[in-house]
Amino acid sequence: MTVKDLQQDEFQFFYGTYLKTLDVNEDLKSALLKGRKSIEDLVHGLNEDQFLYSYGEGKWTVAEVLVHLIDTERVFQYRAFRISRNDKTALPGFDHNIFVLESNANERTKEDILKEYLTVRDASISLFDNMLNENLKRMGTASGIPWSVAALGLVISGHQRHHENILHERYFN
Repeated sequence: MTVKDLQQDEFQFFYGTYLKTLDVNEDLKSALLKGRKSIEDLVHGLNEDQFLYSYGEGKWTVAEVLVHLIDTERVFQYRAFRISRNDKTALPGFDHNIFVLESNANERTKEDILKEYLTVRDASISLFDNMLNENLKRMGTASGIPWSVAALGLVISGHQRHHENILHERYFN
């Protein structure tokens, strides 16, 4: 499943911002694998000062951005799992700002956060890798928005790439 395979009714317009960070021909599995390697390389290249850097008052540190990626991936992964199993329950939203505030990201080591990221990403890869096309096309509702399972998976990758772009533009200049 690739970005170009998605239909407009499989995601909300806002999330198109994340999907636009991906190549339209990039498939779900390669996007997840590419993102895994990208974050691994990024974290290995940081020293502790860079890891705790924030480019402005009230802005997240790099550690907080990484934990935000983990939290969001977990939520979207769970949504994809439920919808792929044909659960028709409307799933609630979440407040990513509260999640970051409660994450204790700045008290954690970069090795610890990377380990958690890799665990969550490997679970996503396994989840999506074992779905049939009919599961990927299933539709459900999360945060009051209609989603396909494939769109949720691709938004995981696009969301990460979006934040990586911000890190490179505002944190590592």
